[in-house]
Amino acid sequence: MTKYEIILYWSDEDDAFVAEVPELPGCAADGPTRQEALANAETVISEWLETARELGRPVPEPKGRLLFA
Repeated sequence: MTKYEIILYWSDEDDAFVAEVPELPGCAADGPTRQEALANAETVISEWLETARELGRPVPEPKGRLLFA
């Protein structure tokens, strides 16, 4: 379980729940249920972090809750 904020919402366009990780650019996942979208987000976060490290790119520290909505 990561400590990055995940924003979860329903998308009519995608007909799925979408889980976005605002602290990691381009990091998002989806799923037919909230639980699956969150599980998929955890997988994508891990892959995002692994790829950034392999490429020598900076990895932001998790801030937790953002100060804006």
